[in-house]
Amino acid sequence: MSMPFYVSPEQLIKDKADYARKGIARGRSVVVLQVVEGILLVAENPSRALHKISEIYDRVGFAAVGKYNEFENLRVAGVRLADMRGYAYDRRDVTGRSLANAYAQTLGTIFTEAAKPYEVELVVAEVGIEPAGDQIYRLTFDGSVADEHGFVAMGGATETISTHLAEHWREGLSLEEGIRLAVAALATAAPPGSAPGQADGPRSIPATHLEVAVLQRDRPRRTFRRIPADQLRGLVDA
Repeated sequence: MSMPFYVSPEQLIKDKADYARKGIARGRSVVVLQVVEGILLVAENPSRALHKISEIYDRVGFAAVGKYNEFENLRVAGVRLADMRGYAYDRRDVTGRSLANAYAQTLGTIFTEAAKPYEVELVVAEVGIEPAGDQIYRLTFDGSVADEHGFVAMGGATETISTHLAEHWREGLSLEEGIRLAVAALATAAPPGSAPGQADGPRSIPATHLEVAVLQRDRPRRTFRRIPADQLRGLVDA
């Protein structure tokens, strides 16, 4: 009689976490940081059709790294939840915190109950009327939530990018300064697929390989605004 296959719960959780981390690390990174004008979202993304950065609701934005079809499903679910809540109650009831909590419950359930976890990492950002009201929530594949302040980096070589941001970010950055800082931080990471330490120095990331948007504080209702590549060229190449 053959013995049934058994894996301890601790080993199963560890294997799922390792699997998700490896999938996320293969992708290009995203940086989210506070600037005077609002909250800036910058992704290294050569695709013009598949977005890593999107609008969820009036003052709420979404950024993601990892497997596209998985975080796109989450984005669509977030838009639907926000629309229903805003329609049934009030637009002011749609907040970054409530959406982050909903995403956390969904990711946590998938991680513990599904055979394969989602290979995604998310940021839900809400721009306030004043800088003190800005909210940035980082969600990992297992449903964990972190309330970030100032800046956050996801995917790829997160440690290298976060170190650069920690050394150079400061309160009161303008939008242009924030874009330059975000691109410089992304350029410190080796390109996807390269061996660790293979890059001799910072890379040059062309404007056409960047996806940039801002939750602009002074816009009347829908604060999300994309910044096209032709406007980025002067900033990135300066």
